[in-house]
Amino acid sequence: MISQIRGKLIEVDEEKIVLDVGGVGYEIEASSSVLNALPLDKNQEISLMCHFVVREDAQLLYGFSSKEERSLFRAYIKINGVGPRLGLALLASLSINDLSHIADQNDVGFLQKVPGVGKKTAERLLVELKNQLGDLLKLQSHGVSDQNKVTGSASLAREAGEALMALGYKQQESSEAVTRALTEVSDHTSLTLNELVRLALRNFIRE
Repeated sequence: MISQIRGKLIEVDEEKIVLDVGGVGYEIEASSSVLNALPLDKNQEISLMCHFVVREDAQLLYGFSSKEERSLFRAYIKINGVGPRLGLALLASLSINDLSHIADQNDVGFLQKVPGVGKKTAERLLVELKNQLGDLLKLQSHGVSDQNKVTGSASLAREAGEALMALGYKQQESSEAVTRALTEVSDHTSLTLNELVRLALRNFIRE
């Protein structure tokens, strides 16, 4: 089983990415948190937690930003009638508050807002979600915390890159300088935009 993969990002579309790992391109169906946190430029190395599915007609690889997010995905696809694609949709569509609301209010209509969920599927999901609510909420809380860290770091990097380009630097060199600056900081959660831009500018000075 493929549990984790690290490689160079070479292709991105709405739902999938391709990573070059030792000259082999791996097509990965990525969670929304992964897609939202991708680096500004391609050809950068990223690492994902994975879930590998083998079917008679295909071998599919799904990528996640953390072990917790993967665990939540695996919990969803254990529900009768929920496949990997619907599992990704549930990940992207339901927050902790949503899960609690659905269970407390028996809100089948809310579940029908998830892409790919009809009335019958929603009714079945409601029963399953209520049965597994405690475990799902625990997994969701860990996953959201980790996802926010990843997404926040990517958003900060994007803003810093744009600030450098506004100063006259090219997109690629701005992105590379920001990436190097981020590797110099152990705690990204306390890093401000101005601090990241200053660190990135130091890389230009060193060159």
